[in-house]
Amino acid sequence: MNIGEICFLTNDVVRLSDFYKQLLGIEDSCCDPVHQTLIATEPMLTIYNDGTEKNNQNRNMCIAFTVENMDDAYQKVCALGATVIEPPTRRPWGAVNMSFFDPDGNTVYLRCFPEK
Repeated sequence: MNIGEICFLTNDVVRLSDFYKQLLGIEDSCCDPVHQTLIATEPMLTIYNDGTEKNNQNRNMCIAFTVENMDDAYQKVCALGATVIEPPTRRPWGAVNMSFFDPDGNTVYLRCFPEK
């Protein structure tokens, strides 16, 4: 069994999709206000409004993306106006991680595995 999809439920599909399109460098002109698929290969990444009101207090989940260059990724996150939780920090196991809140308050991690 594989993870088939990761979906962010939101009140504002266009706003959150635009944030992730910019963060991930995705060229996509879709502006559907109810459902957008940003990554179509498994695991898929979708943004969806299921019709229920969200409180944007999603503190029980996070998502992590692996990046090639943490300095560039950190600058992009700052330019997008995201609230940084922890700036890039080297971990004892060699990875460099950072975390921030997306526009809906979800915790997002970026990580890279630089050569030693």
